Amino acid sequence: MSAVSCRIASDYGLTMRLIPGSLRGQVLLAVMLALLVAQGVSAALLLRAAENRRDAAMLNAAALQLVRQDAPRTLDRVSDRNRAMDRRRERRMRTLAPRLPRPLRLEWTERPVILPGEKRDAAREADLADLLASQGVPVAEVLVLTRPVATDPFVASRPRMAQRMERESAGRRPMLVAALRREGASQWSVARIPRPVGDRAVTSTIVVQTMVLFVVLALALWLLLRRITRPLAELTRRTEAFAGTRQTGEPLAERGPDDVRRLIAAHNAMEARLAALLDEKDVMLGAIGHDLKTPLAALRVRIESVDDSTQRARMAGTIEDITRTLDDILMLARVGRPAGEREPTDLVALSAMVVSEFEDLGEPVNLVEGARVVAPAQDSWLRRALRNLVANAVRYGGAARVSVVSDGSHAVLRVDDDGPGIPADRIPAMLEPFARGEVSRNRQTGGTGLGLAIARAIAEQHGGELALSNRPEGGLRAEIRLPLG
Repeated sequence: MSAVSCRIASDYGLTMRLIPGSLRGQVLLAVMLALLVAQGVSAALLLRAAENRRDAAMLNAAALQLVRQDAPRTLDRVSDRNRAMDRRRERRMRTLAPRLPRPLRLEWTERPVILPGEKRDAAREADLADLLASQGVPVAEVLVLTRPVATDPFVASRPRMAQRMERESAGRRPMLVAALRREGASQWSVARIPRPVGDRAVTSTIVVQTMVLFVVLALALWLLLRRITRPLAELTRRTEAFAGTRQTGEPLAERGPDDVRRLIAAHNAMEARLAALLDEKDVMLGAIGHDLKTPLAALRVRIESVDDSTQRARMAGTIEDITRTLDDILMLARVGRPAGEREPTDLVALSAMVVSEFEDLGEPVNLVEGARVVAPAQDSWLRRALRNLVANAVRYGGAARVSVVSDGSHAVLRVDDDGPGIPADRIPAMLEPFARGEVSRNRQTGGTGLGLAIARAIAEQHGGELALSNRPEGGLRAEIRLPLG
């Protein structure tokens, strides 16, 4: 595997570990992420609104300073109504901007207000002109721009003012500069409003609000999902237990929301129906076995009266084949039914027993020495599965080598032969009942086609699997993989 593939696989594995596997965890994670995104958008909008309010407050403060400083010169032209409006506007601006820094002293100058490289703010200039016009101030021209406090010539020429601004940490902050030239005047009145620091109360409010929402929603969702997932977890455990043992118990209690209750009720009905069908199958197979074996036993007795020994031997062989096929069918049908508890089994010792059976018959079967491996198993069933694999290896490969190894969390019963193997595209079909390898193996030495199917069913009964593969050096490898725990 390339380095890129390894990195992708590692990242994928990390992602899967970060994402909870349970329904409860995934729903909680999705809701929390959605809440986080919503709060992020809300925080951005609130901060943007606070920023706009600060900008508006700075402009209003600059207009108020210009109006108040200009009031003595225009007092005779300002009506009582305008003075009342001025007081109301002042109160409103104090409400809008209670945290604005103290404005700098108004400057009267005939020099250009704008410095080289600076740009005017046309939108704010229009707003300031409207504000001043509403107060009855004769406006000839207004100018609004933003510059850092430290670069302002008015502040730099006054050391005490510069020191005060430095103490207030305003030196690097932008400052709003608003200038007014009245009709018929050559001087500019210039107001300077330092920009306030960001309001931390807004950020703190958003953080606290988010934490409270997280806690409340997480608790409410956890309680709701717990009511849903607990019955589902019980249903999952019951289904897994029934799939492994096919044993039924008391019906599950119908708990949870209506949908979950209906699911549990349907499962109880299905489990009862499946158990009844399995019981009927066992009764039917027992009856078939009894009804077929009785006449077969009678045929064995009757063929003894046949004088021709060749015909008698053929008839006896046919009866034996029918009996063996019937036994295999009944065995396959019984696999998976409760057959006692699994016990810790020494798989090396079990393999040695099976190998000795074939050695006593003079078959070329040997056991490869290896470390002791113990796994929970039903001894008689597992011996039958291994016996079928060894018999196949001897029949089709001429010899068999049995070994037991430990592969991580699994124990592996391995049977190798030196035969022709099986075409890769036919391996899955060979695990099905009554499948035979006529294409690649000797048909005259074939069995009933149930040996591999029985071995696979026994492996699955133990929570494992049967795997077939062609060895690179030739021959077939059959492995029964069983969980160690």
